[in-house]
Amino acid sequence: MARNDDVALDAAVDPLVLALDIGSTATRGGVHDATGRRVHGLQHKVPHAFTVAPDGTSVIDPDQVSAEVEQVLDAVTSAARLGTRIAGVAMDTFAASLIAVDRTGRALTPCLTYADSRSADAVTTLRQQLDEHAVQQRTGTRLHTSYHAPRLRWLAATQPKVVAAAASWWSLGEYVWFRLIGQPLAGTSTVAWSGLLDRRTGQLDTELLTAVGAGPELFSPPRDPSDPAPAVALPRWPALARAVWFPVITDGLASNIGSGATDPTVLTAATATSGALRVLLDGPADPLPFGLWNYRVDSGRSLLGGAINDVGRAISWAQETLRLSPELADLLTAAPSDATPLVLPYLTGERAPGWAGGARAVFGGVSAATGADAMFRGIIEGVAMTYARVADELRPAAPQVVQVAAAGRVSNDQPEWLQVLADVLGRPVTHVTRRRATQRGTALLALDVLAPDVERARRTTGATYEPRSAYADHYAQRRARFAELYDATVPSSGPAGKKPATGG
Repeated sequence: MARNDDVALDAAVDPLVLALDIGSTATRGGVHDATGRRVHGLQHKVPHAFTVAPDGTSVIDPDQVSAEVEQVLDAVTSAARLGTRIAGVAMDTFAASLIAVDRTGRALTPCLTYADSRSADAVTTLRQQLDEHAVQQRTGTRLHTSYHAPRLRWLAATQPKVVAAAASWWSLGEYVWFRLIGQPLAGTSTVAWSGLLDRRTGQLDTELLTAVGAGPELFSPPRDPSDPAPAVALPRWPALARAVWFPVITDGLASNIGSGATDPTVLTAATATSGALRVLLDGPADPLPFGLWNYRVDSGRSLLGGAINDVGRAISWAQETLRLSPELADLLTAAPSDATPLVLPYLTGERAPGWAGGARAVFGGVSAATGADAMFRGIIEGVAMTYARVADELRPAAPQVVQVAAAGRVSNDQPEWLQVLADVLGRPVTHVTRRRATQRGTALLALDVLAPDVERARRTTGATYEPRSAYADHYAQRRARFAELYDATVPSSGPAGKKPATGG
């Protein structure tokens, strides 16, 4: 049965776009019409999982993912009545992936994901060698295991033969595109999320490349997302005969576009397994707060924000561990209580704004009288206060924000949690209910090129949660206590042993 935001193929407005989304848990793809609506029945998903190990390994087989993309293309282009209406193919992937390839384009390594932390020692070495503040102001990124410089340093030390044989370093999307069309098309945002791109000039950072012993020729040049490659004859998929191929972009950029956060007035709260706060700016953020990142995404815009490791992951852990009832709406909309435990929800470490990878969850104020519901409420409030810490750093760099748009699985499954988020942020939070907002954003960016004059379908939204002024003082006090607990328990990741600002 078609969803409200789907359209039947016979009613779809040309030109059509095939959008692919390679995420942490699946490869998805589907056809969208020129208004941005999904075409009913022309969607497909292939689940996958990262291979992980206690030493920090987090990888996926790039050939497996390429095969998954082929399965998606088979599934969504097989309808004979589709003809050659698809005018473009676009793709987003999870960010900061890395693969060594040889001169024939064959993978020499698995795909390292953003979560691979084996380069932690290299981060420490680079922080001693370089001025991290200066690096961040140029590239928009800290020195961290999610980015290429530490990983290249680590690979040079642990797999020197692989590094010597590497003709190129590609992202996962580049690898997939090369396997399909013979071109590793890297969009600006894909290169920026490597941590190697100067956010002002759009050129690779010379100091970082020198520090890791890599030349610029080993990386694909950043290509503006509005600059597709021409159609390619692919006998296996005749429906794509006249489709152009867009450079691969990152899921963060696509999520913002798909959520309707297309200018500096709308802040996106991504609420999936992990989360983020992001705002799209005209030009770079200057100066860039130390706790945030700022990625160049095209010739004129950048994305400012911070990522949060544990959102859906924290909620799922709580539901499974505490054996909670599936009906949580009343608990989430209830008045706050001083008896609620104070929780730092860092099950897998902290990214923004403290970047303390070794941080772990802390539960304060738990007594024999504390029940499962109170524990869960404490976790939810802790997640909301983590978003608020990122928002504190965003505020001076993005003063035009008037609305927070929340999208993702957690908000769709438990929309009432957005009331807690609104109360803690002190801002209205609008629930963007459209599923697969990331995939839609990828389609919309392609449609800006292929169908600039076609009016887009409005985003689908649910309730807007207004902050309840009666609880403002309560949460201000909770946030102050959160900051105190953080300073007392979380190991510093800042320079010279100084903790980053924690907000108030």
